[in-house]
Amino acid sequence: MAFTPLNMDRSQAVQVRPGDQQWLTAPQAPVKRWPLEREAPESGQVTSLVEYLPGAAFPRHLHPAGEEILVLAGVFSDDSGDYPAGSYLRHPPGSSHSPFSSPGCLLFVKLNQFAPGDDALMRLLPEHLVWVPDAQGREVAELHRHGIEPTLLMRCPAGQSLPLDSAASGELLVISGSLLDADGLTYPALSWLRDPRLGEQHLQATSAALVLVKLGTLARL
Repeated sequence: MAFTPLNMDRSQAVQVRPGDQQWLTAPQAPVKRWPLEREAPESGQVTSLVEYLPGAAFPRHLHPAGEEILVLAGVFSDDSGDYPAGSYLRHPPGSSHSPFSSPGCLLFVKLNQFAPGDDALMRLLPEHLVWVPDAQGREVAELHRHGIEPTLLMRCPAGQSLPLDSAASGELLVISGSLLDADGLTYPALSWLRDPRLGEQHLQATSAALVLVKLGTLARL
């Protein structure tokens, strides 16, 4: 059966909620994957949720165009150490590692989407994050920035809107809590949104929410 690229037209808004797609078994290891956008079967640009089952391990492999990881649950490990939930890693183009997880873990992973010249190796643990509060009780921690492309974590109390400019373009993952958009649609934990008009959705937390937000990348990709 011929492969059809998944959600690769980035001029179009996409919303994926838990249950919208099935987890797929990876061929290389006891790992399950939930693709959110995917250019080719085992190559190209990919955004996905990845679950390492307890004891899962990959052999050493190269990331020719970069890998970005946010650990959502459990502990992710590789040659450089152990990374609990809340850790953020960037493996730049040309890097390699041997990932594994003894207890199992859940990851948000983006492959082959680094901007030209973005060659930073990053290994942020939760205690490294600097949270900046505002008067509405919201908090933002910057994970990474390259040019006009920031990657952010946002904490938003129930009833408050995400601190996004109305012209914002990008994607987000609801890590915990839930959001409500301008059309009255609800996005629970593990929902993923990608929208060139993300800021116009006026997303509001219906329960205290932790959200990963990536801005400014869609035009480049």
